Amino acid sequence: MNHYQKNTEDYKSAMGQRIRTCRIQCHLTQEKLSEILDISVKHYSEVERGITGLSVEKLIELSDILGVSLDYLLKGDKTTEGIPCILIETYHSCPENKKSYFLELIRNINKLMINS
Repeated sequence: MNHYQKNTEDYKSAMGQRIRTCRIQCHLTQEKLSEILDISVKHYSEVERGITGLSVEKLIELSDILGVSLDYLLKGDKTTEGIPCILIETYHSCPENKKSYFLELIRNINKLMINS
């Protein structure tokens, strides 16, 4: 194994650990998150174990779902705060026909905070 391969494996393993930690903090199962991402549970499990990676599109989607920055997922950089997991968990637990109401409520709270 050459130096590049070892660094790549370490990188994927560290990123997989960060993804796993965030998923657990958001109270999501591997099954639920793989369903949301529209990938197989096997593929998602391999991502968390550092065996494989995700496409750029899926990484962006995952960062939005978990409420963390891409910098954090990719590099472990915690300088950017994400969305609290409770909001993400609540949004994902909403019935599809109620999600727009939830988002509107959050927008209205944001307007109140800005105007106060």
